[in-house]
Amino acid sequence: MDWKLLVTTFGTLFLAELGDKTQLACVLLAADSKKPWTVFVGSSMALVTVSLIGVVFASLICQYIPPEIMKKVAAVGFVIMGTLIYFDKL
Repeated sequence: MDWKLLVTTFGTLFLAELGDKTQLACVLLAADSKKPWTVFVGSSMALVTVSLIGVVFASLICQYIPPEIMKKVAAVGFVIMGTLIYFDKL
């Protein structure tokens, strides 16, 4: 196992998800339902499933498109989304 990649992935996603709408939804669901462990298990399963879809999709796409191009496409996508959000178009 590549421990450096594992720690980098964990750290990056941990910081990206900290305080986002997913975490706020979990807080509200746990507070409303009074069943924090059920919310934890459900949200964990959802995040693992979404991550699995992303990894499988990336493995398939990277067989046909070089990772360098994917990085550039992702960067352009983030710029476009940021611009649309900035101008209240999204």
